[in-house]
Amino acid sequence: MLNPRPVVQAAVIEDGRYCLVVDDFLAEPHKMVAYAVAQREAFRAAPINCYPGIEQPLPAEFDQAMAAFFNAHLAPAFGAMQALGLNTRMSIVTLKPEELMPQQRICHRDARESAPGEGAAAAVLYLFEDARMGGTSFYRPRRHPLEIDHLLHQARHMENDAFSRVIGAAPQYYNGDAHYFEKLGSVPAKWNRAIFYDATIFHSGQIGAPELLSADPATGRLTINAFIRYR
Repeated sequence: MLNPRPVVQAAVIEDGRYCLVVDDFLAEPHKMVAYAVAQREAFRAAPINCYPGIEQPLPAEFDQAMAAFFNAHLAPAFGAMQALGLNTRMSIVTLKPEELMPQQRICHRDARESAPGEGAAAAVLYLFEDARMGGTSFYRPRRHPLEIDHLLHQARHMENDAFSRVIGAAPQYYNGDAHYFEKLGSVPAKWNRAIFYDATIFHSGQIGAPELLSADPATGRLTINAFIRYR
């Protein structure tokens, strides 16, 4: 299922933090796309995690394969002993910029903190061939943590027009701003490329060409997203 002899590269995000990049991640990536196409009716909107599109969970067998891959090839880079829990989903970004909710218009983090003795990592696997649909960008807060917490609170509770006044921009996919977050860099999308990173770092999809988005898993921005909790 997964490449048994991966080549793992490190892309620096900022001092002391980096993203691990694994190309040729799946042994047979076209089979995964075919599975997504066959399951296209199972994709649903994701209001709970505010993903800007549709998604569906993957079978437990894939979670187990990802956990084994993490333990065998990536755990030391995260200072981890082993994965404690892992869940994965197939996702497709579909929303037009004007359809985005406030929380989808700024960067986010997948975990604020972890329990003592634990950590969290996240992963994205790109399963689309048109790299113009975008990879992943990483950000550093420009403001005090309390100000950032307040911004995130506003994003959860404000209407779109009010939030536009707060951040000084109309609804659009995020690309950094002059007040709240500094863009540190981007990892470009590439067919069958997976990236793994600390789940506490702010990030977002780098959606620079939203006109290319489609809900069709055969042609849209299909990814596999994973959240990994480790000891």
